[in-house]
Amino acid sequence: MKPDIHPKYYETKIHCACGNEIPTRSTIKDLHVEICSACHPFFTGKQKLIDTAGRVEKYRRKYGMTPQTGGAAPATAAPAATGKAL
Repeated sequence: MKPDIHPKYYETKIHCACGNEIPTRSTIKDLHVEICSACHPFFTGKQKLIDTAGRVEKYRRKYGMTPQTGGAAPATAAPAATGKAL
């Protein structure tokens, strides 16, 4: 291998917003992340994020879904077919 072409490799810690620190090695000295395996809902089994904007309710109102049934509301009566073939 050629000398001096590879980046330096440091002992470092990954710092999460939840306070968790993970020791590792990297070419970057300090790593800061917003979410890690200790606080991510997929790994913890807990849902921490809340629908604060009301997106689900807005979708249900828009498409006429009720929270109890989870299905679409009954459609209005369709106009009768005239019987003519196109």
